[in-house]
Amino acid sequence: MDFAGAGLLDGLEGEERTAREQLLERLAADGFTLKQLKEAVAEDRLALLPVERVLGGRYTAEEIEQRTELPVELLMRMRRLLGLAEAEPQDRVYGEAEVAAAQSIKMFIDAGISEDAIAEITRVLGEAMSRVSATTMTAFADTFLKPGDSEQDVAWRFAALAEQLVPAFSPVLLAAYQAHLRETVQRGMLSREELAAGHLAGEQEIAVCFADLVGFTTLGGQLETEELGTVITKFGELAAEVATPRVRLVKTIGDAAMLMSREPGPLVAAALELLDAVERADLPSVRAGVAWGPALARAGDVYGHAVNLASRLTGIARPGSVLCTEEVRDAAAEEFDWSYAGKHRLKGVGETIPLYRARPAGAQAKDAAADGAGARKPRAGRPRRRAEH
Repeated sequence: MDFAGAGLLDGLEGEERTAREQLLERLAADGFTLKQLKEAVAEDRLALLPVERVLGGRYTAEEIEQRTELPVELLMRMRRLLGLAEAEPQDRVYGEAEVAAAQSIKMFIDAGISEDAIAEITRVLGEAMSRVSATTMTAFADTFLKPGDSEQDVAWRFAALAEQLVPAFSPVLLAAYQAHLRETVQRGMLSREELAAGHLAGEQEIAVCFADLVGFTTLGGQLETEELGTVITKFGELAAEVATPRVRLVKTIGDAAMLMSREPGPLVAAALELLDAVERADLPSVRAGVAWGPALARAGDVYGHAVNLASRLTGIARPGSVLCTEEVRDAAAEEFDWSYAGKHRLKGVGETIPLYRARPAGAQAKDAAADGAGARKPRAGRPRRRAEH
């Protein structure tokens, strides 16, 4: 191939040009076409082509159909639902893992699981795996890139590491899935009505909490991108840590986290714990809203009035506070200290509703005792104030 004539060496000189040319020659010998090489150069991913080959496909959808009896149309649909690039039935984009996956999907269908149910699972899996793979790629590059690396250095080092480490990641993914599935089963409930009907109920009474970092938009203009990412990562970790077996972290969206529970009490406790953990971690202040009412749990997410209401509450909550609806307060009246926050009209809610702030049990008594001690003994270095009238 005429690499120089194709513009693949433009702007390169000396050792950098030599390394690029040697890499191109080896990639071409491995079967990459000139078109593929030009696309990779244009997209700054030439050094990653060997990793693609390690992870890449050797089978077409038609060949997998012959091996597994899973129809090409369904295989292509699953690929789209995973969020992967469009491919033709004759494209070699499937590997051994996809063959095993197709065999499993065929087994699920034969067992009676509908294609629509499998499609829903696949869509959610695609969303999760997209984040996992992007995070893995970042960690991989940060760990194994070395100063002064040429494209050729990176290409073969990364390919060798991918060949060694990627298979070792499969047990990690499987263990995480099984652990989450086990906890989901432990939290699960099957009512007599659901047993009689032969399917799960639609809407259920669910407690929902939204929590977000206060002033995050302003913070974005003050911190470097890397620092901002550290803040978001730490907040996500803390949100996951407060999710006890009776509370589930539904998702994190940038500076916000959504949690749910079948009971208001554990969810309020988790929200208060998150506020405390964020303060100890020296992150920006958090505010939270908790509502309880009918909602639909579907595809790992939650939808409905309680979700919308919790989101609205978060928007008006004070920094460092947990704002709750009256239903939440009544259901957990003895578990926390409560203060009336007044009636509010929320967007999308017709009438004004009373709201309450939750604090850990005994917090008001501790504050009162501290105030009393402060009145008897002024702090050193500060003059006693006159009483305000």
